[in-house]
Order: sequence, then structure tokens, then C-alpha cells
Amino acid sequence: MSGKRPIKCISVEEAKELEKTWCDTRTPEIDECLGFQDTREFEWSVEELQEYLKYVKRKSRKQGILDPGIRVYFGAYSKDKCKMGRGYSTVFLAPTGEPAGSEGKGGSRRRNNYRIRPLNGANGGEPPYKY
Repeated sequence: MSGKRPIKCISVEEAKELEKTWCDTRTPEIDECLGFQDTREFEWSVEELQEYLKYVKRKSRKQGILDPGIRVYFGAYSKDKCKMGRGYSTVFLAPTGEPAGSEGKGGSRRRNNYRIRPLNGANGGEPPYKY
């Protein structure tokens, strides 16, 4: 693998603008509705992500999926399952992909692959870290 920057990388300035727009247009209403400041950023270690991506690639290959993807979903814990007892937001990663020759293979709208387990367990900031 080369040290070349991936084509879909964005600048720090673009990332800051995306986060600011999210915060300006969504967090006031969400936090007011919930009655507390919800988390909006999540972190996995590089090692955790690499381990998960290797798992998805391995399981996908066994299913004949040559070009798997990852979809990111927003989620929220129920109050009784949240360590803080509030029901904070979370995200989870869901594998996608179609076997070679299947409808949609390689497209931007791959189907979820429910035969491979999603990844959760990210650390979220409380209060959230500003980018």
C-alpha cells in the first residue's frame, strides 16, 4: 500500500465547516428535545478499524463478494442500556456488498450484508469534542 492520500479526503477546513453546519442546524434542536447535550462524534482506534475491515473482507470473500463496502448508521441507546442512563447517540458500521455477478455489484447503493455482524462500541465524547 502506498503512502498516497485517498482521493476522497477533504481538507481540515472542509471538515470544520461540515461540523459547524451540523452544530448550527441540528444540535440545538436535538439537545433541547433530549434535555441534555448529546454526543456527536465517535472514535475507534486504527487497530480496531483495521481488525474489523479485515473481518469484513475475509467473510465477504467467503460469500463471493469481491468489493465489500461499509455503511455508517446513526443509532441511539435506550436509557436502560446506556451506561450514563440518558440514551446517548451512537454510530455503527454495517457491511455491504453483493456477490460477483449480482445486481448492484460495485454500485454506490450496495445492499446491507446481514450475514456479517455490524461494529459498534465506539467511544463518544461527553461533552462532544469540537473538530
